[in-house]
Amino acid sequence: MSDAYRFPAEWEPQSAILIAWPNAGTDWADRLAEVEDTYVALVAAITRFQPVVVCAADEDLQTYAEARLRSARVDMARVRFVPAEYDDTWVRDSGPITLRTGDSFKLLDFRFTGWGGKFEASRDDRLVGELSGMELFRNYFVKGIDFALEGGAIETDGQRTLLSTWRCLHQRHPQATREEITGRLTDWLEQDRVLWLDHGYLEGDDTDAHIDTLARFADTDAIVFQACDDPTDSHFAELAAMAREIAALRTVDGRPYRLFPLPWAQPVLDEGRRLAASYANFLIINGAVLIPAYGDPADQRAAAVLADAFPGREIVPVPCRALIWQNGSLHCITMQLPQGLLP
Repeated sequence: MSDAYRFPAEWEPQSAILIAWPNAGTDWADRLAEVEDTYVALVAAITRFQPVVVCAADEDLQTYAEARLRSARVDMARVRFVPAEYDDTWVRDSGPITLRTGDSFKLLDFRFTGWGGKFEASRDDRLVGELSGMELFRNYFVKGIDFALEGGAIETDGQRTLLSTWRCLHQRHPQATREEITGRLTDWLEQDRVLWLDHGYLEGDDTDAHIDTLARFADTDAIVFQACDDPTDSHFAELAAMAREIAALRTVDGRPYRLFPLPWAQPVLDEGRRLAASYANFLIINGAVLIPAYGDPADQRAAAVLADAFPGREIVPVPCRALIWQNGSLHCITMQLPQGLLP
């Protein structure tokens, strides 16, 4: 295996965060105003620390989004709009997965199938190619890979260890063995090993248990994970089993990981449907961690856990209750672009 390229951890320095602005042509149409408020708050939070690249479906949408951001007194010098077509705004799963070697970059363009064919995704699947043709990036090339994989399904520590859930990858590739998928991921993503979780899920999640809703690296020796402390909740047994799996994992040098369990929010229902309110869907940026807030008493306790897991970074809540209506949250609508990728 070549060791020239490396998959950076999310906490490493970034050029920008990539997002796509919601509009009436996406699944947000029925609750667009609420979701726009979340995007305004998100961009306001990110631009306190670093730039944002915003995909806009057309010029009218860009003009409208710019007006919304200016009215919120966002630092527009740190906002760059780019024209792009997209089916929806989950750029964690449709955007580029970036590897680097020195000041050169390789953008991996995996197949995006709408989470196993659940939704139309043809325009989302073309997003990386579209972005690569507009002089946005520097010192890079795109590697297309005919394999269904979403960015939310993988988590790296930046030191060649990958964390993922078998439920998700097996759903995407039911004919492939665990050994076969492990080999492909370690090769394409320049990893030495894959740590698989066999337990963990959230009701209302249509990604088939993306790792970024369940467990995240906070350092090469630390894992933050979504816990459930309510024995009457339907998630209790499964998340307890996941917690035991995580406790049994070992670092490269054989030590147990330092563990940071996140508190459990009270059930959020929408017309009787349970929504996936996970605090593990946080976003790490330069100097800060943005945490999804759901208007729950557990919001503050979750922020305290992340403050312990990420000492020296500011913990910034972003209102995300509107996002979970469409089965995702904060991390799902963002993709980090490593430092140096943008001029």
